[in-house]
Amino acid sequence: MPGAALRGFGRAYLSNGGAAWTRKEGQSPSGGLNQRGRDSYKAETGGTLKPPTKSKTSGRRKSFCARMRGMKRKLTSAKTARDPNSRINKSLRKWDC
Repeated sequence: MPGAALRGFGRAYLSNGGAAWTRKEGQSPSGGLNQRGRDSYKAETGGTLKPPTKSKTSGRRKSFCARMRGMKRKLTSAKTARDPNSRINKSLRKWDC
C-alpha cells in the first residue's frame, strides 16, 4: 500500500524535513541546539532541554561530559573523533569538557 509508512505523520510534516532540532536551522554552528531547536524538540516530544552550562561545579555538566566522552570513544570512527568540526567535538567544546 503506497504511503503506508506515512500513516500517523502526514505528508506535510515530512515534506519540510521534520522538526527544526533535526535540521541545520535548529542546530548551533558552535555545537548543540540553539533556542529554536530546543523549542521544536519540546513541541515534538514534550521534553525540556536546557542550554549548556560551563559551571565547573555543575553536576549536570559533569554528567554530560562523562556520557559524551563515552559516546565519542565507543560510537564514533577515528576520523570523526579527530575532526574538530564534528558535532560531538563541537558539543564537548561548548560544554567545556
